[in-house]
Amino acid sequence: MSQRRSQVEIIRFDHVSLYYPSGAPVFYNLNFSFYSSGFYFLTGASGAGKTSMMKLIYRDLKPSEGLVTVFGRDVTSLGNAELPLFRQKMGLVFQDCRLLPHLSVLDNVALALRITGMDLKRARNYGKELLYWVGLGDHLNYLPNSLSDGQKQRVGIARAVITRPLLLLADEPTGNVDDKAAFKLMQLFEELNKIGTTILVATHNRSLVDSFSHPELHLSQGQLSINYPKNARSA
Repeated sequence: MSQRRSQVEIIRFDHVSLYYPSGAPVFYNLNFSFYSSGFYFLTGASGAGKTSMMKLIYRDLKPSEGLVTVFGRDVTSLGNAELPLFRQKMGLVFQDCRLLPHLSVLDNVALALRITGMDLKRARNYGKELLYWVGLGDHLNYLPNSLSDGQKQRVGIARAVITRPLLLLADEPTGNVDDKAAFKLMQLFEELNKIGTTILVATHNRSLVDSFSHPELHLSQGQLSINYPKNARSA
């Protein structure tokens, strides 16, 4: 991708390959960069490597070959003690939500701010505002195991965006919600992007990709291709 001189490089893949234990490639020799304030879709068939690519970025996996640089750091050089601080700059939306079962919906969301040092009252106030926005204002005191999959996904998204992270990685964030809710969540991501967050959304939802004018990165047979909509902002 071409560099925008006024922007900072957030992610860089240099000749990155990842192999299954069998030796077959998940993907190989990938070279690309993401810059601050970019918004990208990541598409591809199931098993194409979308989740694996995201895991490389937040250092849940290490590449078999090549260099992954995030926020100017070689992620393979990060020690386990450094990972929590490194990931505080990110918002992560997982397919399985990963909510803490013993905390209420509100406290699951507020926890992201509490970790940064914010007092409980302020963190809960911000959490309430965001949960009302995603349609869960009447579920503040529910425990996660009482929610539907779609509701859990919305809680996970609220938790990921509440800190206004530098980078948001969202893995199938609308997979468990209806189309109306999916478009509303995408609008939330758009607002976050406008204030400077770099966003990467992995999705199978073709209508979302076609409805929002952002570059599409498509993984297929171990390689990455890039499609720029005519009215997309340049990457």
